[in-house]
Amino acid sequence: MEKKVVIVGGGIIGLSCAYYLSEAGHAVTLIDRGNLTSGCSFGNAGMIVPSHMIPLAAPGMISQGMRWMLNSKSPFYIKPRLNKELLSWGRNFYRSANQQHVDRSMLALRDVSLLSKQLYHELAQKSSEIAYEEKGLLMLFQSDKVGEEENHAGEIARKLGLAVDFLSKDAVQKLETGAKVNAIGGVYFKSDAHLYPNKLMDFLIQVCRKNGVQFKEETEVTSIQVENGKIASVSSSVEKISGDEFVIAGGSWSPELTKQLGIHLSLLAGKGYSFTLNQPPQRPLIPSILCEGKVAVTPMGSDLRFGGTMEITHVRDTKINQKRLQGIVETANSFYPEMKIQFPNPDDQWYGFRPCSPDGLPFIGRSSKLSNVVIATGHAMMGLSLGPATGAIVTAVICEEKAPVSIENFHPDRRF
Repeated sequence: MEKKVVIVGGGIIGLSCAYYLSEAGHAVTLIDRGNLTSGCSFGNAGMIVPSHMIPLAAPGMISQGMRWMLNSKSPFYIKPRLNKELLSWGRNFYRSANQQHVDRSMLALRDVSLLSKQLYHELAQKSSEIAYEEKGLLMLFQSDKVGEEENHAGEIARKLGLAVDFLSKDAVQKLETGAKVNAIGGVYFKSDAHLYPNKLMDFLIQVCRKNGVQFKEETEVTSIQVENGKIASVSSSVEKISGDEFVIAGGSWSPELTKQLGIHLSLLAGKGYSFTLNQPPQRPLIPSILCEGKVAVTPMGSDLRFGGTMEITHVRDTKINQKRLQGIVETANSFYPEMKIQFPNPDDQWYGFRPCSPDGLPFIGRSSKLSNVVIATGHAMMGLSLGPATGAIVTAVICEEKAPVSIENFHPDRRF
C-alpha cells in the first residue's frame, strides 16, 4: 500500500531512505534545513567499512580519550562546557564502554555493514559515476603498541568472517604502489570498499527526483503537530506538510526534533574535518587509516581526500579548529613523507557534524512513543558506510516487513 512519507533530513541517511522508499512506490517528501550539497555526507572519507565493528564506546577508550584531551592536535576531543546533555552523554558513554557491550554490538555492526556493502555493489551496477571500488582498507601503524592493538582487532574481524591480512613493512609497500609509506606494518581488511561521496549524493538525488520525491531545501521544521499518538504534520515558516509516516533523519540536529515529540535522544555532534587534494602528482592507491592520528586517506578518482578528528561539541560550534586540522596534515606527512602535503587554504577546509550516540551504535527503528515515527540517526563516522542499509531497513519497517538484518541493538528507545 502506498504511503505518504515525510523525511526530515537530507544527508546520506535521509537520502538513502528517500531512495529506497520511492523505489518501493511510496510518495516521499524530503525536508532539509540547508541545501543538499552542504551536509556532512559530502565531505566525508567515502569509506564502506565492515571492518569497523568495534563501537566507539569500548574498554580503554575513556583513558585514551583523557590522554588525547591534553593534546590540541589529537584525533579525539570533548569540548568542555556546563551542559546537562553533555553530562548525560558522558555518563552513558562511561556505562557503555565495557566488553559486554562490545561483544553484543560487533555482530550487529558486522551484519548491517555487510548489507550496506551489498547494496552499494548494486548501486554501482546502476551508476559507474559514484566511483565505487572494492580495494579494501589498510590500517597503517608506526609503533609496536598501536600495531598490537590493530592486529588484535584484525584477529577479531577474521574470527567473525572477514578477510584480513597482516602485513609487514615490506608487504605494506608492495601493496601500496602509489606513494612511499612510513609505517612498520599494517592490517589489510580486504572486505572494505570506498567511493566518491559527492558523486553518490548527486546520483541519489537524481534518481529520487525521477521517482517523484519532493525536495524542500532551506526549510527548517519549526513545529510538529501530534494528534492521537501520531504525528499529523510538520510545519516550517511557510507551510504545513502532512503525511502517513515520518522519518527523523536529521543527523546531529535530530534531538531538537525528537524533543518536541517527548523522545529523548542521547546524541551529540562530533565535528570532523577534511580537505581534498585535486590531482596530486603522487597519491596512495589503497584507502587507509593512519592509526596514530586516526586520519582517513581515500583516493577518489584522480583526487585524494584526508579526513579526521572527532570533536564532541554542539551544532552551533561552526569554527574550524586550525590546530586539529594541522594535526591531520602532520600525520599525513609523517606517513607519506615524500608527498609534502601543505596546510589547506581556508576555501579548501571542510567540516561537518557527525551524530554520535554514547554507545557508538546508531538509532534505527520505530519509537514506542508515537506509532508513525521512525528514527534513523546516530551513525557517527559510519553514516555513509551504513546509509543504504539504513534506507533499506527503514523501508522495511514502514512497509511492515521483516528488516533485512536484526535491529534490536539499534532500538531508539534503548537504555544505556
